[in-house]
Amino acid sequence: MEDLRRRTSAPRAKKPAAKRATTAPGGNPDALPHAGSCGPRRGARSRPAELNGDLTEKPRAGATRVRPGRASVRTKDSQTSSPGAAEDVEPPVEQPAVREPADPEVPGVAKAPSHRRGGRSTAGQPRAPRVSGKEWDKKLKEVLDKLRLKRDEISVAAKTVNRVVDHLLRRMQKRESEFKGVEQLNTGSYYEHVKISAPNEFDVMFKLEVPRIHLQEYDDTGAFYFVKFKRIPRGNPLSHFLEGDILSATKMLSKFREIIKEVVKEITDTDVSVEEEKPGSPAVTLLIRNPEEISVDIILALESKGSWPICTKEGLPIQSWLGTKVRTQLRLQPFYLVPKNAKHGDGFQGQTWRLSFSHTEKFILKNHGSEKTCCESAGVKCCRKDCLKLTKYLLEQLKKEYEELEPFCSYHVKTAMFHMWTQEPQDSQWDSKNINSCFDNFLMFFVECLRTENLVHFFIPKFNLFSQELIDQNSKDFLLMKIEYERNNRFPIFDKF
Repeated sequence: MEDLRRRTSAPRAKKPAAKRATTAPGGNPDALPHAGSCGPRRGARSRPAELNGDLTEKPRAGATRVRPGRASVRTKDSQTSSPGAAEDVEPPVEQPAVREPADPEVPGVAKAPSHRRGGRSTAGQPRAPRVSGKEWDKKLKEVLDKLRLKRDEISVAAKTVNRVVDHLLRRMQKRESEFKGVEQLNTGSYYEHVKISAPNEFDVMFKLEVPRIHLQEYDDTGAFYFVKFKRIPRGNPLSHFLEGDILSATKMLSKFREIIKEVVKEITDTDVSVEEEKPGSPAVTLLIRNPEEISVDIILALESKGSWPICTKEGLPIQSWLGTKVRTQLRLQPFYLVPKNAKHGDGFQGQTWRLSFSHTEKFILKNHGSEKTCCESAGVKCCRKDCLKLTKYLLEQLKKEYEELEPFCSYHVKTAMFHMWTQEPQDSQWDSKNINSCFDNFLMFFVECLRTENLVHFFIPKFNLFSQELIDQNSKDFLLMKIEYERNNRFPIFDKF
């Protein structure tokens, strides 16, 4: 796929003003907020905190427009390394998919907000000491350096995970079962080079080709489907998982888990076990003690080489960034369905499958520049992935302290970052020397997504990841308040390693 990249820089599109976005899953994809260029700005100051009183009773606030030169106050989660970092080096053995600024003048707030939802606004309280731009740049680089995976740790972890996954794959391919034809597909943050802190989480996809399937949309999000066979040949092993004419995700995942548990018992040279099943999860999770614990998610995926579903027609908006030809070629690749069930009342609809484009996301992250040479040895270094890592880390650390943030995940950060990259497509807008302002601008963008309750799925435009049906307003307000405090105080949470 490397030769798909466009060599010429895309023209910078005129940035529309941010609009109030709908909160429904079918929200207008054009209503994404815009944070402006990542170039250095003069004197951007934080707006006083707007969250006052108990968040559970706070009336709905209107959307706030983001204007150049004025910063909105609030954001977080991450992993990429700074120029010349070891992260830019390919992982040792690419087999299992490892699960894987603010302006110097911004005023600070000295007192941390309360951990409870009713934390008061910090506006008007004593400000934290100002930090010079150089000092702040130095701090960000120190954080990125600590987040960078260590070569020796990568080598040990990858070797152990490869050995376990290879054993699983070989045994599945040899035994007579419905999964005899599975193949491995490397996805996840480790192979995207955005894994942070430690190589202790891996995602490994076991794909199974299923020709001639028909998809029936389950709800109006465009993400969940019933899978049916257009024609079921006699002897089709997957016919065991049919409920009527629908391929049951729950039944198929249950059998997949059963086989993995049997194979794991055969492994004697590594301390590995199968974790308990998590409701709604599409993965079978292995726990390896090496002696440090490593979590490996084995994800079953159906591979379809047909045309992408109609709901994705307006998705993947990379034309002005990576180019129309690259987009066309990517859409000719297979798409995948994972046994992630749609929510149904207080439970899940066990027959449903969810679309997955993790393989395409991996390509985008590895080929992220408008110029083909971006971040290559002889090319100019950008800070796109560094900003992604910092924000992932911010969210990760906040989630450790506040259970109210459980609904959020790193995929929200990655999706918002993809949209930001399409709005700021030029490599010069992400110059590594401007990581301070680039990081701050992305935080403002992410904050506006939270405030407007609108984060459009990058591949499925009518699927709003921040809809009320998926994440309640109180949780989004709470994250806004925590990001506001961190941003105003130069991210004290970054010092908690």
